[in-house]
Amino acid sequence: MPADNSRHVIAAARRRAEQTRQRAVTALRRMDVTSQPITFDAVSRAAGVSRSWLYAQQDLRAEIQRLRQRHPVTPPPQVPPQRQRASDTSLLRRLEAATARIRRLEADNQQLRDALARALGERRAIEVLGQANGRDTSVRRSLSSGRGRFPLLMMLVVTWEFLLRTRPVSACWPERAAGA
Repeated sequence: MPADNSRHVIAAARRRAEQTRQRAVTALRRMDVTSQPITFDAVSRAAGVSRSWLYAQQDLRAEIQRLRQRHPVTPPPQVPPQRQRASDTSLLRRLEAATARIRRLEADNQQLRDALARALGERRAIEVLGQANGRDTSVRRSLSSGRGRFPLLMMLVVTWEFLLRTRPVSACWPERAAGA
């Protein structure tokens, strides 16, 4: 029958566990003294142990967490190298180009708003004055000739109604908006 060597295996496992623990404690103390950032990953790399083993050791885990609060990890600022940064002149040109583009778009928007207002005013005038299906009615003839009962007055009323619906009061009466 073979001899029972289990006590030797158990003793070797205890020595290995103690050596592993000693490496972790030594690495942790060295990192604390040199004010290195203390994280589970950094301690595991310095001690040559796994992170899961560190998390499983309650006393080491508590010490790492305590030291992490004493030496907070601050990530380095994310500043691009000088040769990759835009110069002040370049940034100014980009700002001027963007401003010019905004002005052009605002002018285009205003032209489109004015065209829409004219089209909607004409459509409303046609509805109010009775033009049907694009035929040349007596109302349309009176509008084009300037004769008729109220063509100019009706056009003004329709346009005014449209402006009141589509524009804020400040656009219709700037002096009232300034005084309000």
